Amino acid sequence: MTMPFTLLASGVGIGAPAPGWHPIDVQQLLILVGVTGVGKSTTLRALRDMGLSYHLLPDRRLLTDRIIIPAQQVQAGEAIAPVKDRKARFAYTRAYRQRHPGGMAYALAQLQIDPNVLHGLLIFDGLRGENEVTYAAQLLPVARFVILEAPDVVRVVRLMGRNDPFDQISARARIHAGHLLQSFEELDMAEAASLFSPLEQHALLDMVHAGEVDMDDLRTSVAIVVEERRNYDPAATRAALEQVAAGRVHVVDTVREGPQEVAYTILDFLRRDR
Repeated sequence: MTMPFTLLASGVGIGAPAPGWHPIDVQQLLILVGVTGVGKSTTLRALRDMGLSYHLLPDRRLLTDRIIIPAQQVQAGEAIAPVKDRKARFAYTRAYRQRHPGGMAYALAQLQIDPNVLHGLLIFDGLRGENEVTYAAQLLPVARFVILEAPDVVRVVRLMGRNDPFDQISARARIHAGHLLQSFEELDMAEAASLFSPLEQHALLDMVHAGEVDMDDLRTSVAIVVEERRNYDPAATRAALEQVAAGRVHVVDTVREGPQEVAYTILDFLRRDR
């Protein structure tokens, strides 16, 4: 059964097609691919600063809030309510993916666009994981993809620096401020030791010892990276996308290249003939 048409943002809707609206699978679309902290927001700003004209679609956070979580709450017989905790959000998105292969890619592919409001390049921020990009490449045959990459340790540092209230983990265990941390095990994050080398762990802990960051912020940022790793493998994501969407993929290292360099390479990628 087709759901009633719902307006998500100016020129963007989902559900029964409105007269004159077009499905997103025929639109000029650029999809950013990457986990939290790889530099998607910085890249978008740099593209705008370099003169690229584009329309930013509702991002995965909004689609999760407006489509995925409510759908799963209704399916589970729960009251529809906002969910901020990342672990709970991951649980809802996993359940949605079980019902709709492709998960976020499936939700994105259902969007309708009003060409009188949005014309030219559309950008979606963003997809994650082998499953999402594989389905997106199939469901959105004219879309292009930019994969943004950064090491996990860099992502943790970026997360601590941005002070985003969305980065919340429930039941955060607080550590006494006078204690000198020696290992990630003391953060109740033993699993993180497998993701970070001893040198990286020491570098992050030294930031706490020097008073540059708060211990709780470090634990929260590490927890976000660990939780995402349970759900998304960046290496597998890249390999899958390069296989199923050859010629439509551009990969960027946001540590080796600064924001302007990243934006320039993306502009060059968009100019190429496929």
